[in-house]
Amino acid sequence: MSGVLETPVGVVPRIATVLAWQDRWGALQVRLGLGRMQFTVEPGLYGVGSPKEDSPVLVTANYKLSFDHLRFALVEQDAWVLVLDTNGINVWCAAGKGTFGTAALCAQVAASRLAQLVRHRRLVVPQLGAPGIAAHAVKQQSGFAVVYGPVMACHLPEFLARGMQATPAMRRKIFSLAERAVLIPVEVFSACHWALPLSVVLSGAIGLFGPASFWGNVRAQGGWTMAGLWSGVVAGTVLTPLLLPVLPGRAFSMKGGAAGCIAGLVFLGVFFSRQGVSGNTITALAWLLLIPAMASFLGMEFTGASTYTSLSGVKKEMRLAVPLQVAAALCGLLLLVWARRL
Repeated sequence: MSGVLETPVGVVPRIATVLAWQDRWGALQVRLGLGRMQFTVEPGLYGVGSPKEDSPVLVTANYKLSFDHLRFALVEQDAWVLVLDTNGINVWCAAGKGTFGTAALCAQVAASRLAQLVRHRRLVVPQLGAPGIAAHAVKQQSGFAVVYGPVMACHLPEFLARGMQATPAMRRKIFSLAERAVLIPVEVFSACHWALPLSVVLSGAIGLFGPASFWGNVRAQGGWTMAGLWSGVVAGTVLTPLLLPVLPGRAFSMKGGAAGCIAGLVFLGVFFSRQGVSGNTITALAWLLLIPAMASFLGMEFTGASTYTSLSGVKKEMRLAVPLQVAAALCGLLLLVWARRL
């Protein structure tokens, strides 16, 4: 906040358009998966610059990262910002879940007494929020017409300068390498919650079921087991987003599985370069099941990094893919234990 605005409907907080170090620190923590659902702002009405009764009204979600992207794009702009309560979910996902929707928008327009504040009757809604907004219903219930803004907040100044006319480029959403890469830390951090305990369990299993003593087995095969496990994690959380456009298929489980096959072959190439490895065939089959299964499961976390997925499509894919992933992983684990006993 950078002060307050005295308006006909009361005091409205004025928001800054420059991000402070606390904002950047909070964003970094969220990128690592820390405090994700608490990274929110209060729903309601805010002002940017010195907005007046003819200034545009921009609608967004109360996920602070979305809120920060919007205000950072509004340098030297005068506007009202209407924040909906989306339970800390970004605009696109909240639109799919229904929290960034017609009812929430109309309720916030009424609660903010927007009709008494602005002379016009237009609400600029992010294009990615369109799945949750029925423009005709908003008009009927609130008296405000919905104008769909550009996909990216950074295009808002040009959009407003053009009289709220979007160019074709403003209507397109691409997912660049940088935009996909920024998702990697949170997925790696999330995977560590189960990968680290699984590493301990696998090390124990290797020690118990190997041909030598417990610690002898762990020293001989524990490192390779950990390398194989983390090959699957890296394939699913790093290779999948980085190679997304060139991986085969449209299903993210297939893309993750393909990345897992690449990682599995690389791992086995290094593994077989050793001399005197016992149980090679069974071990190779085990890792060719385990690594792609893990990568396939983790790859489904990136369904938001595309423009062709939907909630129903994701549910359908999971119903088909998850049983196969679980079966492949269990078979791989059993084969791995069996190979240790040979």
